[in-house]
Amino acid sequence: MATEKGAEEGGLVFHPMDQFIVKPLFGDGPVGLFTITNVTLWMALAIAAVAALMILGTSRRAVIPSRTQSVAELAYGFIYKMVEDVAGKDALAFFPYIMTLFMFIVFANFLGLVPMAFTTTSHFAVTVVLALLVFVTVTIVGFVKNGAKFLGLFWVSSAPLALRPILAIIEIISYFVRPVSHSIRLAGNVMAGHAVIKVFAGFAAIAVVSPVSVVAITAMYGLEVLVSFIQAYVFTILTCVYLKDALHPSH
Repeated sequence: MATEKGAEEGGLVFHPMDQFIVKPLFGDGPVGLFTITNVTLWMALAIAAVAALMILGTSRRAVIPSRTQSVAELAYGFIYKMVEDVAGKDALAFFPYIMTLFMFIVFANFLGLVPMAFTTTSHFAVTVVLALLVFVTVTIVGFVKNGAKFLGLFWVSSAPLALRPILAIIEIISYFVRPVSHSIRLAGNVMAGHAVIKVFAGFAAIAVVSPVSVVAITAMYGLEVLVSFIQAYVFTILTCVYLKDALHPSH
């Protein structure tokens, strides 16, 4: 009632978190398991954008590459080098998976900056699934490749013997917290940036602070472009670090 009253009196009323509400794409009914929502749409658009860049953009490869081919090759080389440098050459077998993760996240982040778009990576339901897939994959790879020796990851042999059991408990807890921090870092940063932009956009309606708000929105938008790439990079490089632990637990 207070919000409606403020709106009727011409007050400044805006809700920065409304942009993260999941809504059915068709109709106004409840969101069910198979309901096509705004999240579904923008996830599909992110996948389509990745496919357009990596498949269509490189379908006519040339010695002198086009702009699209250059971007695709740059992304490929960037992630390939990251996997090789961080996790080692034996981790290159997982390059397609890690490349897919990076491309999906970075395109989902960038598409979320389009006006009236929906940022899928701002939802924990999306980032938690991505983080859990990494966690399960890394754990399975660790046991398949190393067997019981994978448990050596939790035993700090360089520490004094009396401290090793305590450190082992800490290492186990930190290991199982990985998907939590992995997912919250991405969703939290993306959500916070979009919420701040929405707040400044709300103030832009007031003539007195409008010029300041426009400048602030422009600066925040430029920062969010950078954050969109950095968060995709951080998520990917952490995946490489976790994969390195699975492949080489003794290191």
